[in-house]
Amino acid sequence: KKYTSLGLMSGTSGDGVDASIICSDGKNEIQVLKERYYDYDDDIYREIHSLKEKIFKSNDLKIYSKEILELERKITLFLAKIISEFEIDFNDFIVGFHGQTIYHNPKEKISDQLGDGNLLHQLTNKKIIFNFRKNDILNGGEGAPLTPIFHQLIATQKKFDLPVCILNIGGISNITIIKEPLGSYNLFSKDLGPGNCLIDTWVRKNSNYKFDIDGKLAASGKINEVILEQAQNLFTNRIDKNQISFDINDFDISFIRGLNLEDGAATLTTFTANIISEELILLQQNIQKKFSRILICGGGRKNKVLLDRIKKNLIYDIKIQLIDDYNINGDFVESQAFAYLAIRSILNLPISFPSTTGCEIPSIGGEIIEN
Repeated sequence: KKYTSLGLMSGTSGDGVDASIICSDGKNEIQVLKERYYDYDDDIYREIHSLKEKIFKSNDLKIYSKEILELERKITLFLAKIISEFEIDFNDFIVGFHGQTIYHNPKEKISDQLGDGNLLHQLTNKKIIFNFRKNDILNGGEGAPLTPIFHQLIATQKKFDLPVCILNIGGISNITIIKEPLGSYNLFSKDLGPGNCLIDTWVRKNSNYKFDIDGKLAASGKINEVILEQAQNLFTNRIDKNQISFDINDFDISFIRGLNLEDGAATLTTFTANIISEELILLQQNIQKKFSRILICGGGRKNKVLLDRIKKNLIYDIKIQLIDDYNINGDFVESQAFAYLAIRSILNLPISFPSTTGCEIPSIGGEIIEN
């Protein structure tokens, strides 16, 4: 049986919702039917970032519980409007939504995404699948990354030469290494560190922009080499190398205080690129069969300065391409993924694995709300 499924993804950048509707059997077939991006209105955007800047530990979730519930309701109403728009073209579909991450701490085994599945079901009368991370965490995993099984579907369908590495640069950067096609769970994934989050925060706090469009601010700035070296040493000493997943609050921009807008963007972009490329080099050194190709998706792929610095840093002969080169829209890979994961949830098929999230056994995920 094939299902029509709408995937809604709100990334750590907190600027809007990616929506993808697909037709899939939840296993080895997928057809993308429609995709669209929806900007959060200004109130939701401001409230997301205001809350994120207040919540640093799990107790903060209790302190700010009233604000969190109010924002969750606004986000849920926003999602309901998206679903109603897709009903104009499609009638019978299920909905898989990730929710807006407000707090993620793998050490505490907590991952909190905003979005009320019960209310969304009441508003839309659709079968809703959400809360994808919970079961993985209960099974000893970190709750992220969850997209690797979908990355494997893409690699199989497009007949990529394996192994291949898919690098997603969202608010956080993460990778999936696909070693074998569908039918095998021989996958590896982890978060590498910051993606767009530090650059976005700096630009948001020091200008009227939400992000550095095409890396133009970084391109016009000068890297502060002293600050850069100090920040990299601090990151190397502080970060837990065994950690699989990160939250944007694991990083901060305090080390570039005093720089102007452009120089701060240039320094942060280089800092981010260095972390990503260093992690890629380490991964390449530690696996038996080397990957020769990295396919990049996510909003960060549009930052030309960031990509150029990653390419220059890599010491191996690795071809770096945009996933768009294979007729896949790199903006919507994750929303497609959650549409696909929703179908797997209905079929009781695993969505996370010991080699992707650190869970003890392959884990089914997603809470299903239906009549």
